[in-house]
Amino acid sequence: MTLTINGRDMTPRNDLRAITEKRIAKLDKFFDNAEVNVLYSKKRNLQIAEITVYAKGTIFRSEVESETFNNSLDEAIENIIRQIRKYKTKVERDLRVDAFAQFDEDYELDEPEMEIRTKTFPVKPMTVEEAILQMNLIGHMFFVFRDANTSDICVVYKRKDGAYGLIVPQ
Repeated sequence: MTLTINGRDMTPRNDLRAITEKRIAKLDKFFDNAEVNVLYSKKRNLQIAEITVYAKGTIFRSEVESETFNNSLDEAIENIIRQIRKYKTKVERDLRVDAFAQFDEDYELDEPEMEIRTKTFPVKPMTVEEAILQMNLIGHMFFVFRDANTSDICVVYKRKDGAYGLIVPQ
């Protein structure tokens, strides 16, 4: 596992790095080869740990605010482990299509049936600023557009902190 530890507007102390390495080792049992990024930051009196795990084309992410980095880190790791278990269970259930054939038709799974709505719209070339303006005009949290400079399909989105994000394909 490859581990990267960074800080936003700060430098993580050596003891925090050591604790992070030790606690992230819990994730070794789930992955053979994974990339783990840990980002620490502070906001007012809160200390934030943000963990992102890239493994076999799947991304697991958790961001936790707490009074200490240790508490934030522990809770974020537990969130990641919970996400991994949920994902693993879902994949195994999908692989075994006949796994629940022995139960009555009325038997309900833990998760309700997902309704997926499909929407189509023309994707026109525009700048990031135009896309943000368009997103705000329609009142959505994200907007898909074609970048006028690169012709890539991109997504702008509004973050929890009120800033904007941009997703660009590789």
